[in-house]
Amino acid sequence: MTTRSGSAKYEGFGKDGVGHVSTQSGVLSDQKYGFGTRFGDEPGTNPEELIAAAHASCFTMALSFALAREGFNDGTLETTAKVTLDKQGEGFAITRSDLTLTATVSGIDADQFARIAADAKANCPVSKVLNAAITLEHTLNG
Repeated sequence: MTTRSGSAKYEGFGKDGVGHVSTQSGVLSDQKYGFGTRFGDEPGTNPEELIAAAHASCFTMALSFALAREGFNDGTLETTAKVTLDKQGEGFAITRSDLTLTATVSGIDADQFARIAADAKANCPVSKVLNAAITLEHTLNG
């Protein structure tokens, strides 16, 4: 089993508060987040972009390993995830994560690739944890 951690600290409350988020690896260390970084264009990060990065990287790695299991060993995968935060009642919810993939895989046919990619989308650990609609659009270059 692997366990990873992240932490957050928030000083002040509401729109006036300022948070800092860190990861166990140190890739993020006291990175600023708050209302302005989440709903505006202030420098810093926000939970949705972190989830998007996690989803894109998890799906892409899952697809890479699935392609390797099928005997493919040459290519490139590039994925963008767009995570949507919608107002729901008095609060907010992440309602979707839309994955867009551009792939170059030598020797694979379109139907086989679509099947493998769909399975990776459904079964990567981040997809499994999200309680949201997940879509996948892909472009396969020969």
